[in-house]
Amino acid sequence: MTEKECVHRDDEEGSPLFRRAIALLIAFVVLVLFTILLVYLILRPTKPHFILQDATVYAFNTSAPFNFLTTNVQITIASRNPNDKIGIYYDKLVVHATYRGQQVTLPTLLPQTYQGHKDVSIWSPFVYGNNVPIAPYLGNEISQDISVGSILLNVKIDGRIRWKVGSFITGKYHLYVNCPAYVGVGGKMVGNSVVVGKSLAIKYQLVQNCHVDV
Repeated sequence: MTEKECVHRDDEEGSPLFRRAIALLIAFVVLVLFTILLVYLILRPTKPHFILQDATVYAFNTSAPFNFLTTNVQITIASRNPNDKIGIYYDKLVVHATYRGQQVTLPTLLPQTYQGHKDVSIWSPFVYGNNVPIAPYLGNEISQDISVGSILLNVKIDGRIRWKVGSFITGKYHLYVNCPAYVGVGGKMVGNSVVVGKSLAIKYQLVQNCHVDV
């Protein structure tokens, strides 16, 4: 590059028009970032509120010597959107039950849904597993719980959600829900419970708040 070309380039970069263009570009970027921050602070989404309303136990049986577990439970879960200006898309929700940290049912896929402002959605899926192998150390715990007549199951939901503000829809966020449920086994009635139909299943009214992470 010749000395004349260098001088010409320096004149262009140092010209008032060039500096003004750079300043306008920086101001535009700052304005966009500030707008995004302001919208987030004003419309900061509050995570949905989940409640485990009830659980109907059709089966919770072990095969000697407590190495395999068969579980069949129907649960009713309600979710409420607490936001008055933000909707929620539930793109994928998978529910299962765990016993003392071990998954004891197959994952059940819940239907996709959109939840408007302050809306409530309710699902009533079955979670079940037939002859699921359990860890050897859980044998004593299961036998003790069955002899007492009550167990603690954790109903867990793993999924993806998106927020909707006006016509704008965000990317996907990970949703994790954990709902503890004390239910009876061996036909024992625990708390507010009733026998359901001829199947002798027992329905437990729980109304249990769930822990939610987004």
